[in-house]
Amino acid sequence: MKNRIRRTMLFLNAQRASLVKDAYVYKPDCVIFDLEDAVAEREKDSARIQLYNTLKYHDYYGVELWVRINALDTSYHKEDIRAAVAGGCDGIRIPKTETAADVKYIEELVASAEKEFGKKEGSIMLMAALESPFAVMNAYEICKSSERLMGVALSAGDYTRTLHARRTSKGDELFAARSQIVMAARAAGIMCFDTVHTDLNDMEGFIKETELIRDMGYDGKSAISPKQISLIHDVFMPTEKELQHAVHIIEAVKESGEQGIGVFLVDGQMVDIAFVEGAKRILQLGKAAGVYRGDLA
Repeated sequence: MKNRIRRTMLFLNAQRASLVKDAYVYKPDCVIFDLEDAVAEREKDSARIQLYNTLKYHDYYGVELWVRINALDTSYHKEDIRAAVAGGCDGIRIPKTETAADVKYIEELVASAEKEFGKKEGSIMLMAALESPFAVMNAYEICKSSERLMGVALSAGDYTRTLHARRTSKGDELFAARSQIVMAARAAGIMCFDTVHTDLNDMEGFIKETELIRDMGYDGKSAISPKQISLIHDVFMPTEKELQHAVHIIEAVKESGEQGIGVFLVDGQMVDIAFVEGAKRILQLGKAAGVYRGDLA
């Protein structure tokens, strides 16, 4: 399931039962139960207990379940991992990842927790959040650090702070990081996700930002409010023209392969077998949006 469609990742305070119990109704592709920034220092233990019970006993009807643990330089992350794995999470999000060694360290803790709680070996995925210029410079090494690593995500808050940059509505300060992260992820064959948009009153800017990262090649975007979910899904939804073209490509490749032809015309454009992967992704996005019901994806 490492390559499933993940357009949206909704952050939820793991401690707030009123927030987490019905999150599936907003239909995010994933939720991220947050044990880190959303939880006060004195509430870490109670949040972990709430997390375990939420994962263990609450049905999310197919929504993928992730847990953002506390940072590696705290005393909390080891117990965070044990509770998350014991409860039955799908993956662990590693905050403030700086190096490939950070990922390998968490990988060892997850493997130990899988064994302790009788989970299938290798079943828990990892995702690394890159939150500093140093992390971005190490992006490729991080991206290829573990077979468990499903993807990487940009976290812009700490990144802009440590860069001494100002967070702007245009997002120019993030362009270099976004570019390096998506290139590193694609080179390593994993997914990549954009940072949250914190201004809930700026829906126009939010849509433009989502369109930008979609066009840059990102797989999805983190969200902090349920009202952002449908907007992200709308941006990632293929047009009817894109869906038809994708179907034509797959059908033409199949037909041309039978005829021994390598390059051919589809809807007036020259294509070859390399276009199939992109065409299938378009159809998968269409299926996730409910606008494609065929079987070519």
